[in-house]
Amino acid sequence: MNIAQLRAYLLLHRNDDEAFYKLADRLEAISENTDLYPVPDTPENIAIMEVAIQEHLKKLEEKRKG
Repeated sequence: MNIAQLRAYLLLHRNDDEAFYKLADRLEAISENTDLYPVPDTPENIAIMEVAIQEHLKKLEEKRKG
């Protein structure tokens, strides 16, 4: 089962602890490839977040144009 299928299964079988832990393990495994940014609670962190968002939007636009 892929993550979407496992999530759908878990929504229908909320008491299935094994499925829950399997989903949690898979989500944790893919989260290691995720970029983490500071909470935008200071002017410096807000600037970092704005740059990160602009870069992400630029990548999405380039991907869309192909």
